[in-house]
Amino acid sequence: MKKMVLVAVLMMSLVMMGHTTKAQGKIAYVSLQELIPSMPESKKADSALQEYQNALGQNYEDMRREYVEQDSLLQSKDTVKYTKAQLEIKKRNLLDLLQKLQNWQQTAQQMYQTKYQELIAPIQKKAVETVQAVAKESGYTYVISKEALLVSPPGDDLLPLVKKKLGLK
Repeated sequence: MKKMVLVAVLMMSLVMMGHTTKAQGKIAYVSLQELIPSMPESKKADSALQEYQNALGQNYEDMRREYVEQDSLLQSKDTVKYTKAQLEIKKRNLLDLLQKLQNWQQTAQQMYQTKYQELIAPIQKKAVETVQAVAKESGYTYVISKEALLVSPPGDDLLPLVKKKLGLK
């Protein structure tokens, strides 16, 4: 009888350990900061962002040039040909342009960030979806961002597998 109870307890223990082991699953990590720049779409996005940044800079230079021209005009003797109302409108326009110039850096930064998000979002989505697919194919339960960890138990680096699935070297 004692042997039967002992065998039953031993069997229950083995069953419980089996469930505990299965619950932990496999852990891997990946660095999206390494993966995304290696994707060809990222290089295209970088080129487009550089072009956009140049266009923003050119726009600023055009506004600055226009401000200097209008300011010079209002400081010259040619203003006698304008009526008082016309001068007032030109001065108001010049002040508006000055304010726009002063706020341009912040505006340009917001525009750049919007463009960046517009271009990078589909690349990030593709990277994450590929990581998820590789994790599922390889039987990983958890995939952790490599950048988020200072200390961790050993895990598998999925970056080579993800790059292979994307056809990257």
